[in-house]
Order: sequence, then C-alpha cells, then structure tokens
Amino acid sequence: MITTNNITKKYGDFTAINDLSFNVNEGEILCLLGANGAGKSTIINILLNFTLPTLGTAEINNLDVIKNPIKTKEFLTYIPENLMLYPTLSAVENLDYFTKLSNKTFDQQQLQNYLSKAGLEKAAHNNRVNTFSKGMRQKVGIALAIAKESKVLLLDEPTSGLDPKSSNEFISLLKKMKDDGVAILMATHDLFRAKEVSTHIGIMRSGILENYSSTSELTLKQLETIYLDIMNFKNVS
Repeated sequence: MITTNNITKKYGDFTAINDLSFNVNEGEILCLLGANGAGKSTIINILLNFTLPTLGTAEINNLDVIKNPIKTKEFLTYIPENLMLYPTLSAVENLDYFTKLSNKTFDQQQLQNYLSKAGLEKAAHNNRVNTFSKGMRQKVGIALAIAKESKVLLLDEPTSGLDPKSSNEFISLLKKMKDDGVAILMATHDLFRAKEVSTHIGIMRSGILENYSSTSELTLKQLETIYLDIMNFKNVS
C-alpha cells in the first residue's frame, strides 16, 4: 500500500533523503525513528506529493504519487503533529466538511457514529474544536480516516504532547485500524510507543535508513541499544 523506491531528496548540496526504499503492506505499521532532521517528515511529504523527490519514486496503492496526485490522496488520511481543523466549527461540522472534500456525504447520525468509533465522547461532538485538547483533535482525524475508509494512514509525531491517557487511547485506535487492514506509516521519537504499536521499525539517520527490523524480533532494550548506537555512530568503534 505504501512504497518508496530508491528515494533521494536534495536541497542544493544538502541530502535530506538518501536512496530510501521500504514497503508497508495492508495491516502493517511501520514506525520511523530518528532525530530531528533525519528525514522522517520529508518522506511523508513526498508520499503526500507536497515535495518532489530528486530521484526515485513513491507509490500509494500501486499508483505513483507524482503522476496521480489527486487519486492517491483518495486512499489516505494524513495526521500531522498539530492537526489543522476549523476552530470555530464543531467536530461534526469539521468531519462533514472534510468528508465532502473527499466526495463523500453523510448524515448527522453517521458523522456522529464515526466520531464515536474514533473514541470522541458524544458530549463533545457538537462542541467547537477550539475547546478541544490535542488528543480530541487527533480523534477527529481518525474519524475522518474511518469515514473515508482510508487504506493508508500517514502520521507525523501524532502522540507528541499527548498525556499518557490520550496517548494510550490513540495507540489503541491505531491497533484497531491495523487489524482492519490499514497500512500505517508513523514518524515518531517515542521508542516505547513505536515498540508497542508497530509491526516494523526503521531507524533513520541523516536521510539514511540505517536499520529496518520486524518489531517482534526486538525487545525494547534491544531497540534502545540499536537506536543509541546509530545516533552515536561516529563515536562507536
């Protein structure tokens, strides 16, 4: 569902992504770990066709994102670190607006059902989004993915700044979507959450995918050791 083929992205003399290739299949969650500037957000922006690769190709559902910029977006939902919603509209109104942009129309009860499936309490459905916590806004994003029947979910630091309860709730929602066959790519700094939710983990440094592992093959301690070794590569003999 998500494929990158030998992606390189350069900004002048700076290489943000260097020959990056990976796949995320249905029902898989790939967590990309790495420090700021490692290239995690850049690859998500390439998959969204927000920025073009210098070399290589990226695909969503076997469609080239450059050749099919509109069609590929029909299959995905993007949830950034700070989800942009219309602050003076309610959760229902936001969901109604964004689903209509995807050429889908639902009645009020259906919209509320999607919000409930995403874990947003019914009492909040008609409240303005500017009164919501970050965790509540993220649930509106998940509701959009459910309503669109998205096959792909792209997440950029979605749990950053969430309290433990909200973070747990969000991770539970991702697990349900994985079980429903959604392919999920998540950029994160959180090793614990990555180990908890992912099927695969990639560790990036300076635009290079230095390590790619099946999560089931690693303990949290092993993951931490590999991550720290890669982050301090120049100092490791």
